[in-house]
Amino acid sequence: MSEFFDSLSQKHIDFILGQPVFFVSTAAGEGKINLSPKGLDTFRVLSPTQTAYLDLGGSGNETHAHLEADGRITLMFCNFDNPALILRLYGRGVPVLPLDSAWAELSTHFEILPGTRQIFDIAIESIQTSCGWGVPLMRLEKERATLTDYHAKADKDVWVEKVSSRTQSLDGLPVRATDRYFGPENQ
Repeated sequence: MSEFFDSLSQKHIDFILGQPVFFVSTAAGEGKINLSPKGLDTFRVLSPTQTAYLDLGGSGNETHAHLEADGRITLMFCNFDNPALILRLYGRGVPVLPLDSAWAELSTHFEILPGTRQIFDIAIESIQTSCGWGVPLMRLEKERATLTDYHAKADKDVWVEKVSSRTQSLDGLPVRATDRYFGPENQ
């Protein structure tokens, strides 16, 4: 019931762009496996073999640590409407921070939201589709504004002090420090 592909077709891209949520999974050689849901308008298909997503500050920075340590990443999109379908992207990713040279070009693909701390640039190695028949039917009510509102209202100096010591993942892997976008009223 599953099929594998080397690159995204237009049908795959249309499906991805129609999903309001996606899931990101990463792991280093040892330690915890990270699995995170992502929403908002933060995912981009840059080519049939390259994608990226905008990452906002949240509870941790495990994806960054795992990609620096290992590079492997899996993204999953599933349709909560009809037709049933699951699409997984297997690849290698790198975190691109505002201080990195790749930021200038990569960030042009996104609206930089309050709380933006990095963009994950992902080279796709394989794509898998499967039936999705076990995924429930659900409807999107609306996006939550809680995370971007929180970042837009945050005091920049307090935030910088708070995160300056956060240089490790839950398993002690290094994380490159980054500033974040606070919004125009707090720059």
